Amino acid sequence: MYLIVPAAILLFLLFSAIRILNEYERGVIFTLGRYTGTRGPGIIFVIPFVQRMVKMDLRTVVLDVPTQDVISRDNVSVKVNAVVYFRIVEPARAVIQVAQPLEATSQLAQTTLRSVLGQHELDEMLSQREKLNLDIQQVLDHATDAWGIKVANVEIKHVDLNESMIRAMAKQAEAERTRRAKIIHAEGEKQAAAMLVEAAQALSVEPRAMQLRYLQTLSDISSERTSTVVFPLPLDLIKPLLDR
Repeated sequence: MYLIVPAAILLFLLFSAIRILNEYERGVIFTLGRYTGTRGPGIIFVIPFVQRMVKMDLRTVVLDVPTQDVISRDNVSVKVNAVVYFRIVEPARAVIQVAQPLEATSQLAQTTLRSVLGQHELDEMLSQREKLNLDIQQVLDHATDAWGIKVANVEIKHVDLNESMIRAMAKQAEAERTRRAKIIHAEGEKQAAAMLVEAAQALSVEPRAMQLRYLQTLSDISSERTSTVVFPLPLDLIKPLLDR
């Protein structure tokens, strides 16, 4: 009877000392408050009342960065949100160096998003997403390296503009298209003028070629159903008559 209580206490201590960690988990062990190693996965033993284990998850965490108000370098106010992919690579640092790794990474991602995007103009935010993602990822990865955290990727999801800025960008795009149309039209006129000069030079070599060209033009006009035809009479055709 007297052995039942000690045996029960011994079994309780034995079962409480056994811990099972999954393949993606690690246990950071503290013995009398001092870090003594990282264990896992599988079955590990923790001495009750002497050792304490902090379990850490090594899987990739998908962190949704809340929408941030960003003022670009050209003084345009936009709302930007992003997503950050990171994981813990050194469990001991993640426990010892920072109190809450997830919260700390979230706050750092928000401030980094504002500071990095604030150094670029609006056009760069809209057209150079890959470069901005890489810049933010490098800054975050460097800052979280001391915490044992590896930032694998950063993706900007949305860049929201207010209505006035959307209308201004639409006007700018319309003006740009008008400018391109005028340039294309001018280039066409330039090329047509150059071709006319070459044609005039070719016709000036042989005067009879001009007469054949007039006759061809008359043939083209005669095929159309028009009541009135105005056609200039070339002097080369009537010059022999004038000379007589």
